[in-house]
Amino acid sequence: AQWRKNIEATAMSRYQALQSRIRPHFLFNCMNTIASLTRKAPDLAEQSVEDLADLFRASLLEPTELYNINDELKLCRHYLRIETHRLGERLKVSWNIDDLPQDALVPPLSLQPLLENAIYHGIERLPEGGTINIKSESNNNKFTVVVSNPLPPENSEDKHDGNKHAQENIHQRLITLFGNEGNLKIITAPDQYQVKLTLPYKRYEDTDR
Repeated sequence: AQWRKNIEATAMSRYQALQSRIRPHFLFNCMNTIASLTRKAPDLAEQSVEDLADLFRASLLEPTELYNINDELKLCRHYLRIETHRLGERLKVSWNIDDLPQDALVPPLSLQPLLENAIYHGIERLPEGGTINIKSESNNNKFTVVVSNPLPPENSEDKHDGNKHAQENIHQRLITLFGNEGNLKIITAPDQYQVKLTLPYKRYEDTDR
């Protein structure tokens, strides 16, 4: 019981730290994008402001709360739409998630940070950009979402610092919420980065809510 309490305290503190430390580069880029769109495409600028508001709203949810996976996917699409205004054709996304259970519950901000990581450490560092691949697998009691992106050469001078706070935070929350039923696994290759998120298939009727 004490071990679980310590894990919960650690997960909570890391999540709160993440909430209070929205990546400055993303916020800076987003503000610049909105300023640029305001002059040439005010409708898109307004849309970007609304998308950004949704991201901040999700960051205020309780770290142990669960919500429908479609809400998280909607949040992901809002985030990607903001980044598309900035990166243009350099950012491509391939979705292959038709087998995801539509009534599954996930922790808020469990997928969006993986996409942000894919752009920050991969796509935006490649002059030609690249494709983020998102695919899913599911069975009776678990489902998996895999996010992969290309990487620049290891000797590239354009390196972004990053200590994977978001991924560590997601991992800790999975342990807190699901024990050994949830998992986050990272697979790296010289030119490819892949994150595999495994969650138990939980529905509203399976919770106290």
